[in-house]
Amino acid sequence: MAGYMIVRVEVTDWEQYQEYMAVTPDILAQYNGRFIVRGGQTATLEGPEESARVVVVEFPSFDEAVRFYNSPEYSAARKLREGAATAHFLAVEGV
Repeated sequence: MAGYMIVRVEVTDWEQYQEYMAVTPDILAQYNGRFIVRGGQTATLEGPEESARVVVVEFPSFDEAVRFYNSPEYSAARKLREGAATAHFLAVEGV
């Protein structure tokens, strides 16, 4: 069963955040992840207005999503994001 990572990011320093964005695709590929949504246009249809950058990543399983997030490779990448953005990560099991 697929697993998904849903991410909301408030970017405060786009120049530094781009360094983080440059390294994450290769790390995702190592853990069989693929972007479903990576920023782009949004429209709030119900609830409070969403202003954060939204990212959705698909993995072969929930466990693989968690393994990616806790991996040494991604831990190093997260350091590139420090001071450039605040993020909320959620792993969800698919149907």
